[in-house]
Amino acid sequence: MEPYASMSKEELLEERKKVKAVYKEYQNSELHLDMSRGKPSTAQLDLSMGMMDVLSSDADLRCEDGTDCRNYGVLDGIHEAKVLLGDMIECNPDNIIIYGNSSLNVMYDTISRSMTHGVMGSTPWCKLDKVKFLCPVPGYDRHFAITEHFGIEMINIPMHSTGPDMDMVEQLVSSDASIKGIWCTPKYSNPTGITYSDETVRRFARLKPAAPDFRIYWDNAYGVHHLYDMDQDNLIEILAECKRAGNPDMVYKFASTSKISFPGSGVACIATSLNNLEDIKKQLKVQTIGHDKVNELRHVRFFQDIHGIYEHMMKHADIMRPKFELILNRLDEEITGLEIGKWYTPKGGYFICFEALEGCAKKIVSRCKKAGVQMTPAGAPFPYGKDPHDSVIRIAPSYPSMEDLRMAVEVFIVCVKLVSIDKLLEEME
Repeated sequence: MEPYASMSKEELLEERKKVKAVYKEYQNSELHLDMSRGKPSTAQLDLSMGMMDVLSSDADLRCEDGTDCRNYGVLDGIHEAKVLLGDMIECNPDNIIIYGNSSLNVMYDTISRSMTHGVMGSTPWCKLDKVKFLCPVPGYDRHFAITEHFGIEMINIPMHSTGPDMDMVEQLVSSDASIKGIWCTPKYSNPTGITYSDETVRRFARLKPAAPDFRIYWDNAYGVHHLYDMDQDNLIEILAECKRAGNPDMVYKFASTSKISFPGSGVACIATSLNNLEDIKKQLKVQTIGHDKVNELRHVRFFQDIHGIYEHMMKHADIMRPKFELILNRLDEEITGLEIGKWYTPKGGYFICFEALEGCAKKIVSRCKKAGVQMTPAGAPFPYGKDPHDSVIRIAPSYPSMEDLRMAVEVFIVCVKLVSIDKLLEEME
């Protein structure tokens, strides 16, 4: 397969004619395919339906310590749920608060609390002239939406195969006291799929921030979302590493069962130091008397322990793995030799990150939409929706059926080819 950039103008025009004819066929097929978000498929949701049967009207809804889950109380979550999620995220149950269904909600609350009341006695961010956040890119669009919502200035940090550019992170954090945090999705990152290296995690733990209220927002959303039973990425546990480095209070670690049980009715948590927990509970006891303990108990009774979660997630992997392999194989077969795009092959998570030729991402996504395939908006994995190179496209394989995915990836490939040819022809002019 000859690279497009090596072809003559005449050869490119002939290739464009062929690709355009295929594209027209897809346009005439009236497709309605959605690869825009990382939603679990119906088959994945079906795996958790047994959760509906573990509690009934005659079930004992008391915890091991006698707590009646039907009633008020237990601000920070039942102990059994702390143990279950603690094992899942490799943290001591004593360092965890259990919340409702959404870790995004917990992250929003954490930023909001910092804005209005500060962090462990520091000046509330709303009273400061400037508040900044570091944002590894490409990254998670909903992270960036939170900081943008609160008017926090976001600074792009390039992502490498080992994680964020730590030279840049260390320099900025140590020299600018207005930098109050950094967003991280450390395992099977959204959208790149990379996992932070041991060195990267250790450098995070040894940061020397100019701001005493600087925090690492460690969103371990895909900690158990492996695609393969044996070939898995490993991530150093950040809380223990920070404690060893003498920075026990520097990290907030977030997680949930959103892509494990039911996204709309899972359980979420924050894990952090005892000092941070005490600070958080001051707000929490005003905000709520306690989250849904019946749902917490339901999760414990269904999964029982961490081994139950692992077994459950391998069933998820059996559904997800063929979808990832389908896309990655087709990209390799159709795009690699043309040299018009590159991507990382993840071992877990929910996304594949495709990097097109510069200036092509928006046009590719637009072409896909006109042919009936909805993609994540180009620019979404960057603060303010602005990809400086207009090249990154997030592919979300989870929601479509295999049949729909086969069609969607063919449309995507044709659109990549067509837009890339047009760019090269334009450069020739």
